[in-house]
Amino acid sequence: MPVDAEQAWKDLQRIRVPQERVYDEFERSASGGRGTTYGTAALMWVFLAGVGMDPPQWGVVLFVAAYAVLLSALVVRRSRRNRMQLHHTRYPGRVWAAFGAAAILVGGTVVLADHLTGSLQPIHAGLIQATAAVAVYLLSLGPANRWAAASVRSGGGPAAADEEAGR
Repeated sequence: MPVDAEQAWKDLQRIRVPQERVYDEFERSASGGRGTTYGTAALMWVFLAGVGMDPPQWGVVLFVAAYAVLLSALVVRRSRRNRMQLHHTRYPGRVWAAFGAAAILVGGTVVLADHLTGSLQPIHAGLIQATAAVAVYLLSLGPANRWAAASVRSGGGPAAADEEAGR
């Protein structure tokens, strides 16, 4: 049975285009948009600046509780607006690696800034720590999201570049 190459190509494109649109939508939604990114950064800055001012123990507990509630509200608001979500089994290791690397990077920045600002008054040290940590968060968020989302397009494989190159 002969195969018409042109018809096979059209059939492949008919299947591939909707799949590519799904991946494009996921990549757009992975960034979370400017509102979510800057909202998270502002919330992180207020939390770190507040905790960095050496409040009493009940103040730290209050800051942690308020941060958890507000961050949860931000996540819930974002997830309600999200038009698509991947099934939990479709999240490749890159997504979890990016999340873990970001946590280590921002946490390390807080520890390093705390060490470097130890001789300053708590109010100044807290502001410097918060600003440094949020700057690292914002600078690393975009590349990490693009790297993690690219692995979803390639099915969790080595790289999306191989697929885009037609290999």
